[in-house]
Amino acid sequence: MTHFRCSFLVSTVVLPFLLLRLFPANLNVMEINRSCSCNSNSSLPPDFCFHVNHHLLFSSFRTQGFLALFTGDTGEIRAEVREQIDTKVAEWREEGKAEIVPGVLFIDEVHMLDIECFSFLNRALENEMAPILVVATNRGITTIRGTNYKSPHGIPIDLLDRLLIITTQPYTKDEIRKILDIRCQEEDVEMAEEAKALLTHIGVETSLRYAIHLITAAALACQKRKGKVVESEDITRVYNLFLDVKRSTQYLMEYQEQYMFNEAPIGDGDEDGTNAMLH
Repeated sequence: MTHFRCSFLVSTVVLPFLLLRLFPANLNVMEINRSCSCNSNSSLPPDFCFHVNHHLLFSSFRTQGFLALFTGDTGEIRAEVREQIDTKVAEWREEGKAEIVPGVLFIDEVHMLDIECFSFLNRALENEMAPILVVATNRGITTIRGTNYKSPHGIPIDLLDRLLIITTQPYTKDEIRKILDIRCQEEDVEMAEEAKALLTHIGVETSLRYAIHLITAAALACQKRKGKVVESEDITRVYNLFLDVKRSTQYLMEYQEQYMFNEAPIGDGDEDGTNAMLH
């Protein structure tokens, strides 16, 4: 059985307005509301956040006019407005009238970023008023997009050095059984103990995701035979109907000559080739 290791990389700082620069038009309301909260003894009006957000969202759009809707202009907030807001918030923070509440920026499949994005993140990590950055990837040693260099997880070494790497371990058999029990409850599928044991074994030998997919298929097979409880025969039937990745790859390697196009080597080492493709 092949297990894939997934790593989560965490940094404690990132530029607070990173999302604003990526999506300037629709994230200012969330960013300012999340980043600025007034103390109870503050002299600021209750609708402070609304006024700031309204100005941030529409100040530049008003100057561009109605034709901006047809030109595709997103209404990027001017640097002057950003600087004024940052200065004012920093001033209220020093006076104790406002508080910066850090948020979390989560980037999944971070290996898909190119070298320019990584350079921007690297610079953003130096900001002191930054929320937590969490990135996730399941890649090993791979090429950094936009370069010819390889690096762990496809992330530049200088950025990796700023992160805390959290490794994950494959699920045990007992953990897979508990997860399948929860999925059966969520999908309102009543399954016999023998069927659950068989499904757990399939999850161990193939993958947990494949075993979860078989729950709904087995429930439909049970309804087809007008049964109320999913039995082992239902699990066996859908297991034979729907292939997992390993069996599908073995099938392709065995019958590749009957397909229009194939690039896999043909020879006696089909089993080794299958294992190599799975890894």
